[in-house]
Amino acid sequence: MIQKPFVVCHMLTSLDGKIDGTFFDVPETVPALKAYGELRGVYGCQATLYGTTTMLGGYAEGQVSNLPAAEQSLPKEDWVNPTGKAMGNFIVSMDPQGKLAFSSHKLEKKGRAAAHVIEALTEQASSAYLSYLQKQGVSYIFAGNEVLDCSLLLKKLHTLFGIDRVMIVGGGVTNWSFLQKNLIDELSLVIAPVADGGTDSVSIFEHSDFLPTCSPAIFKLKEIQVLDGDILWLRYNLRH
Repeated sequence: MIQKPFVVCHMLTSLDGKIDGTFFDVPETVPALKAYGELRGVYGCQATLYGTTTMLGGYAEGQVSNLPAAEQSLPKEDWVNPTGKAMGNFIVSMDPQGKLAFSSHKLEKKGRAAAHVIEALTEQASSAYLSYLQKQGVSYIFAGNEVLDCSLLLKKLHTLFGIDRVMIVGGGVTNWSFLQKNLIDELSLVIAPVADGGTDSVSIFEHSDFLPTCSPAIFKLKEIQVLDGDILWLRYNLRH
């Protein structure tokens, strides 16, 4: 059994299982958004983990371009900014190829406490990008050659940063990457009483071609609560 933090996948969804789409635009979703934000605190997680698409949607400052060549070839080794580590609050960015741009080693978003950025990279990241991250003070971890090794990433978050509890709030592919490896300890779903019928919206879990095919995941209901605004809060454990 790997040494890893406790992992919860905490998601806000529509009744038809979507995590984005037009259902966010109606007033009936507002109470669900509020409840979703408040329930994050139940878990006391030190780190929140996002996929590349989610980071681009509201956290990173776009993608890097025209990086100057590194003054020297940097080894593909983990790099920890001690100032960032001391913050004790983290945003983990899944960025296999090393493309995301940051102006600082910390993010202050959506009224939440400042968090130190940790980039999760594969061997595809260039020396120029590593040099860029070090100049920005952004810590980085290597976990895999071409595809991120989620088990190794969690282990390194625990050993290098002392992180004991991680919240995954990905897109569907990020969530499935951890689920297919049986790395999610709890699934927390806040369900808004809205459906939009969208066919191009992302679901809670989505398989991608770069991931191996695996059997459906089976969950066991842990708790259900009915919240104000006809909202459901469902909590599941993964059956092993």
